[in-house]
Amino acid sequence: MNSAPIGIFDSGIGGLTIAHALKKTLPNENIIYFGDTKHLPYGEKSSKVIQTFCEEITKFLISKECKAIVIACNSASSVGYNTVKKIANKIPVFNAVEPIIENLHNKVNNNTIGVIGTKATIQSKIYKQKITEKCPSAKVCELATPLLAPMIEEGFINEDICQIVIKNYLSNEKLNSIDYLVLACTHYPLIFEEIKNYYNDKNVCIVDSARIIANYIAKELKKRLLLNDQKKAKYYFYVSNYTNSFEKSANFFFREDIKLEEVQLTNL
Repeated sequence: MNSAPIGIFDSGIGGLTIAHALKKTLPNENIIYFGDTKHLPYGEKSSKVIQTFCEEITKFLISKECKAIVIACNSASSVGYNTVKKIANKIPVFNAVEPIIENLHNKVNNNTIGVIGTKATIQSKIYKQKITEKCPSAKVCELATPLLAPMIEEGFINEDICQIVIKNYLSNEKLNSIDYLVLACTHYPLIFEEIKNYYNDKNVCIVDSARIIANYIAKELKKRLLLNDQKKAKYYFYVSNYTNSFEKSANFFFREDIKLEEVQLTNL
């Protein structure tokens, strides 16, 4: 059981930032990754449709005998977590939201927290709800930033357009005078430095979500005695729609050469 893989899924390849962070934090763990590239981005889909996607992908990861499932997508975490938990039954399920809330707990009282993410994530108001539950004195300001994920997927990170889009979003009055900025999308760690450069000497703490999520999962697996002590970890990467450009982008997201395999799920 301990040598069984950790299953990770996302609407595309943004979740590979979490897979990469997990690889660094837990180098002995086998990983199976599924990117639903056929239906990205989830951020523009209805809650019901996202839940259907989550259901089918979870069944696929269970068929691969995964010992834990990671929803490496804020949109899916926001509206599909309960769906995944129900299907997974006794298999531990981790989402991309709870680790961030846990990390912010006791840090952000009387502070202003900005949250940027997809439309689905922001419309769910999950961050505002969870943060204020834990820290009633905190003020939460949320902003949908729908252009960022596709821009990152298309590889425009080092282009002028990237700086323009980031500046346009972060200069929004909703994010004025924030103390923390939560990157509520698994794509956004790839533009962490660009966001940091925007704030420059302003005293804004940018929350590095991929590292926090990986550390949280490591702690929970250790607590449940599920860590793998074998060496030579194996990694498998599946997508619902293969293209050469996606494989190239996936290599960039995971930060090493990987091979994607297309898998057609029955109802996906």
